[in-house]
Amino acid sequence: MNINKIEIFDLETHETKDIKNSSINGNLTPIWRDWDKIIPDPKMIYITNVIKGGRKGPHVHKKRTSCFVCIKGKVVFIIKDENGKYLEIESSEKKPTIVQVPKNISSAHVNLSNEESSVLTLADIAWKPNDNEMENVLFDDYDWTKWIN
Repeated sequence: MNINKIEIFDLETHETKDIKNSSINGNLTPIWRDWDKIIPDPKMIYITNVIKGGRKGPHVHKKRTSCFVCIKGKVVFIIKDENGKYLEIESSEKKPTIVQVPKNISSAHVNLSNEESSVLTLADIAWKPNDNEMENVLFDDYDWTKWIN
C-alpha cells in the first residue's frame, strides 16, 4: 500500500517444523530479501527498544529513508504525511507490518505492549554520531492520550 510516498507492507510468515517429527515449532518472517524491492541495499540495520508505555519521536530524518517493523511486542507508528494528516499503522510480532518512511516525513512510535517492544529498522543511509541528520519535531495537534492505558 502506498499512502503519499509512505509504503506499508504486510509481511509473509512461514511455519517452521521440527526435523524429527514435523511438528510446528515456530515461524519465519522474511524482513528483507534483495529481490523484494522494499528498500534497495540497506546501509544500516538496527534494533530500537521501547519501554512499556514508551514513545520514540516524533522526529524527522532529513537524508534517510527508513523501514520499520516491530519484531517483539506491539507498536503503533504515527506518521505525519505531506498534507499534515496523521497515519497510524500498527505492527507486532504476531502481525508484522513493515512501514517505509521517506526522508523529510516525520514519525514516532508508541509501545502498545505490557512489556518492552523491539523495532527493527532498515535504513538506506548509515547513522553517524555527529551527522545532525535527524531533527526533533512536535506533533502539537496530535492526541497522544489515546495510547495511554
